[in-house]
Amino acid sequence: MSLRDRLVISPELYKRVTIVAVAALSLIVLTGAAVRLTGSGLGCPDWPKCYGRTIPPLQFHTVIEFGNRMVTATVGVIVIAASGLAFLRRPYRRHLAILGVLLPLGVVGQAVLGGLVVRYDLNPVLVMLHFILSMMLLDASFALAWCAAHDRGWRAPSRDRLGTWSVRALIPFGQLTVLLGTMATGAGPHAGEHSGQLVKRFTFEGRDTLSWMVQRHGAIAAAFGLAAVAVWFINRRPGGDGRAQRPLTVLCLLILAQGVLGIVQYRLHLPSGMVWAHIVLATASWLSTLWAVAAAGRLAPREQQREVGSTPAAPQPTAVRG
Repeated sequence: MSLRDRLVISPELYKRVTIVAVAALSLIVLTGAAVRLTGSGLGCPDWPKCYGRTIPPLQFHTVIEFGNRMVTATVGVIVIAASGLAFLRRPYRRHLAILGVLLPLGVVGQAVLGGLVVRYDLNPVLVMLHFILSMMLLDASFALAWCAAHDRGWRAPSRDRLGTWSVRALIPFGQLTVLLGTMATGAGPHAGEHSGQLVKRFTFEGRDTLSWMVQRHGAIAAAFGLAAVAVWFINRRPGGDGRAQRPLTVLCLLILAQGVLGIVQYRLHLPSGMVWAHIVLATASWLSTLWAVAAAGRLAPREQQREVGSTPAAPQPTAVRG
């Protein structure tokens, strides 16, 4: 048996690797948020070393920041595994390999952005881009895990055009909500610095920038929640295939919890623990949105739908529902 034959990866094993990659990339979002919320953004004022040393001094902010770098390195190993093993999976599927390659490229981009964030004293634009790239990596890892778990043709394409497109329309709502949330954080008290450090914040509306951003973020988040509820009813209507019903239910509940927490945290002057919990819910909400889009699936070509509609009534096999 050749070495290549011995290194063959089964679909089941590869699916587990991709799920670990999703979990790891979710974790790095949350540890990165913890760095900022504990004021440890400049716990290591240089990069890639810390105070010019390979082993950092044992100080609270330094340990938090350097710990996040170690988590990032571990995540890098995991995503490299998810990328490389895609080429050893049998049967080989090219789109898994393409999605897999995006992950280590994204982690390299994160490392570069992380260095720039430190170099430019937590510039809010760079910090925001750092977070957005994390969410884009989450998108790619989720797509990889979903495709690894489902072979092509595992279910019939959907003929529910209204339901499928309504679910897809949630994506820009969710993206805008996340974007404005990062901007609100960049204008707030948790810009990432600890005592004695000068870190820039968004101040385009002067002293009212935080309130201005929170109002816009809250309005878009409320619109996102209402849109999610509307899509839930659209997918539940008679004639809908209901494929995305479960993830839509989870999404609506998460947005509700996130909205309540957002109001409470603002009234309590943004305690860091609540802000972190808000980010946890935001990450879970975004994953649920991706889950809903994936569950809704592909649409059948219009020509196929016309043919089905013009066929005389006759016993038809029932389409498999996912």
